Amino acid sequence: MKIASVQSRKVTNFTASAEGLKRAAANCNKAMEEGKRQKQIAGLLNEEMNLIFQRLGLNMLDGGMVSISSVKVTPDLLEARFYLSFFQVKDGKAALRKIEDRHHEIKKELTAKVRHQLRSMPVLKFFQDDTLDHVFKMEEIFKKIEEEKPPAPDGK
Repeated sequence: MKIASVQSRKVTNFTASAEGLKRAAANCNKAMEEGKRQKQIAGLLNEEMNLIFQRLGLNMLDGGMVSISSVKVTPDLLEARFYLSFFQVKDGKAALRKIEDRHHEIKKELTAKVRHQLRSMPVLKFFQDDTLDHVFKMEEIFKKIEEEKPPAPDGK
């Protein structure tokens, strides 16, 4: 009997309403925004980490410069993601490995600096920020397009 009643039910509305889609988009945007505390902690970690990089000599690797382009902290404040920008570094992945190899030393110094501002130290993760590479590639593409563009017929 139960099987027959389940099979007889039909789902008639497969399309989402416009209002439902708007609400879903608003909730998604809300989830993507960083909270005030997240921004404060990210700023604090960024500032202190820049000083630590200078002290440990990690801001100059392989003849190039390493800088922290941004810091993102998860909403639960348990993980901090550092996006590193490498300028004129021969091998970015090798430089990132060198930084990760000194992870324990970095975390120890950072914990000593921020122990009064944070209850627990977030897990530190380092990523290569490749936005500069994308910018340079886009500029090259625009230059090529400009060079390949035929001249205007009236000489302008």
